[in-house]
Amino acid sequence: MTDTTGTFDEALERLHAKGPEFEGWLTNHAPMTVEALVRHGHAPRVHRWLDAYRHRLEDMPGRTGVRIDGTADASWRTALGDPARLGDWIDHFTRTLAERPWRDVLAEWWPRLLPGITGGSTHPVIRTGHAVRALLDGDRTGPRLAELGHALGYWAARHQPLAAPVTPSGTAGIGAALAGVPGVPDPSRGIRARFAQLPETPGWPAAANAVRPPAGPGEVPGMLAELVREAVLRYGERAHGSPVMLIHAATAPNAVLRALPALPRELWVPGFRAAWEASASVTAAYPAPGPSEPVASAPATAAEAFARAAEHGDEHAIKFTDTALDVAAADPEAAPGALAATARAVELIAPLGA
Repeated sequence: MTDTTGTFDEALERLHAKGPEFEGWLTNHAPMTVEALVRHGHAPRVHRWLDAYRHRLEDMPGRTGVRIDGTADASWRTALGDPARLGDWIDHFTRTLAERPWRDVLAEWWPRLLPGITGGSTHPVIRTGHAVRALLDGDRTGPRLAELGHALGYWAARHQPLAAPVTPSGTAGIGAALAGVPGVPDPSRGIRARFAQLPETPGWPAAANAVRPPAGPGEVPGMLAELVREAVLRYGERAHGSPVMLIHAATAPNAVLRALPALPRELWVPGFRAAWEASASVTAAYPAPGPSEPVASAPATAAEAFARAAEHGDEHAIKFTDTALDVAAADPEAAPGALAATARAVELIAPLGA
């Protein structure tokens, strides 16, 4: 990402006085959205977009006064998954990233946080993926390092493993396995209640575990890219199951894929397993009754797709389009379907401010 305007860092400084949530537990998507806007050449929109989004920004939560020690099991394990410690967690990672190389901090905490990838509706790992991508560009500014600290702190505070963790151990391909995921029995409640139903969902454990695991780290980038592609293309057909929430079936595994270059190879296979768990569980939580009709007018190019999403303004549409364009760039055969999926998001999700 080339940002000669300084807009991205300005936006992060503006945002870091605010918390990662609002109205109790809803996610502040602004840091992720502005990273995508700047990356795709829409920096001039950023501050106007933030002005329109500011009603969702709440002050940073206070600290409890009990400092988290990342080297003492009794300290950090007790605080893990406690949203009341959100301010403490962000303080911990801000201090740690000021003292140690960011890749070392990420590598230490990645295996600790992965089991709770579905916590916070997968938003913490998605925010982490955007933060890591910005740092991998090579410009390790103070605001970008601080953004990684806010993302990891959010993940630690909202860390919540599934009641029955997924263990890929079958022989099915990713597309077939994703298509075979059953829907939860009661899809009328929020995502946490839906996730809680998974252990009792008929066919869930077998379907979730049916996917073939990677044979080793070398297979992980390709398998993650395949998972993201299948989730994006499936969204184009099934988004009506939940136009907003089904986006995370694609953006969560893409966050893991974006983080891989910053992680030791021995962490790549666990990353795939967690990414699959996130994508499969979101798919199960928001079943769609059947394929939808094709979109009326799909964008012809990546630039047109992102311009449509940026003009639309909804944070989910922008972030999904950002992920779909990764698919289009990596796989020309999947590009038409990926571009059409972005049009589906813009079509079904209400614009910002509506």
